[in-house]
Amino acid sequence: MSELINNSQGRKDLLKHMILQLHEGVAPEAVRARMIELLTKIPYGEVVEVEQELISEGLPESEVLRLCDIHSQALEGHIDLSGMKIVAPGHPVDTFRRENRELENVVKELHKLFSQAETELPVSASEKYLNTVKELFNKLMDVEKHYRRKENLLFPFLEKYGITGPPKVMWGKHDETRDLLKNANNVLNMPGQFTREMMQMKVELHLNPAVKAITDMIMKEEEILLPMTLDKLTETDWYEIYRQTNEIGYCLYDPTITWNPQGVEIIEETSAREGSVSLPSGKFTSEELLAILNTLPVDLTFVDCNDKVKYFSQGKERIFDRNRAILGRDVRMCHPPSSVHIVDQIISDFRNGKADSAPFWIQMGGKFIHIEYFALRNEKGEYLGTLEMSQDLTEKRKISGDQRLLSYR
Repeated sequence: MSELINNSQGRKDLLKHMILQLHEGVAPEAVRARMIELLTKIPYGEVVEVEQELISEGLPESEVLRLCDIHSQALEGHIDLSGMKIVAPGHPVDTFRRENRELENVVKELHKLFSQAETELPVSASEKYLNTVKELFNKLMDVEKHYRRKENLLFPFLEKYGITGPPKVMWGKHDETRDLLKNANNVLNMPGQFTREMMQMKVELHLNPAVKAITDMIMKEEEILLPMTLDKLTETDWYEIYRQTNEIGYCLYDPTITWNPQGVEIIEETSAREGSVSLPSGKFTSEELLAILNTLPVDLTFVDCNDKVKYFSQGKERIFDRNRAILGRDVRMCHPPSSVHIVDQIISDFRNGKADSAPFWIQMGGKFIHIEYFALRNEKGEYLGTLEMSQDLTEKRKISGDQRLLSYR
């Protein structure tokens, strides 16, 4: 058995076997004990490779997602990080880690407050106590920017190296955490008199699960994802991520150090190239066309006939994250795993001519957002791709009557 677990393929086969045992219903405790017994240490990259292989061999992503927490907990503390690369201050991985430290500080404060719920709180202190818990959970909501940077910047580069399964699984865990945080905040803001018993129930059923999801993700990042990305991505890749990070923002931490990697050719962004675009009803210079597209009060994203993101507009008021890292990315990878089946359905119906548009509308952050997908076809009716158009209609829905006089807003 020692020969089996002392070589890469043997360790991966064993890990895969044990994950499949979990899939088949073997008790998690028994699998964990056996895994710890046989796998004293396993290199971080092999965990990712096993997840990728399981998905490629047909294990549904939803099932890998379900088993993710179990096998991650079993491996915690047993992942070999000795070969992990060291990064300089200001590097995107350094920023991810510093954000994690800030998240852990918030979690530590919350655990202190949760323990106070086990003792009698004076009525006079209950309002202050609850407000402090709410404030800390509001801070945890800032993790959204941390996750979005992974989804829209880090994951696209991993996909270029053929690593597609594990990012999907991790995105699914992000969405679970988002739901838990949203639920926790809703519970904290429910009306009603504060009691110690009610607070204990909220902590056990709603607040602790959300906090645990945050800390579990930190482990998955720092013991598996980030070390592996340091092995796979080049300094040029990391610099592209670094340059685009400000477009999304930071989580509970504001970097003060400028990262200047050595040996990376810095290609400055260019404006629209000179030239003209001639159309049947007129023509534009490239500069004019760019100004028109970015002035339209909508977000536009074009996905070509090969399902690759080819263009997005860059208006002043963005609704959804769009970064240059998504250019050339399969559109399915730009959506949460839970909604990929809808993307597939839209593209399929557009491609075979069953539909020409697909409208949606959602309430988001107090705004009414209208999203519509349009099939693009040439004069022969051949499918050219899909145009996504998103627009904030919050103010326009309030319009009534007429406005016939000039008025600048």
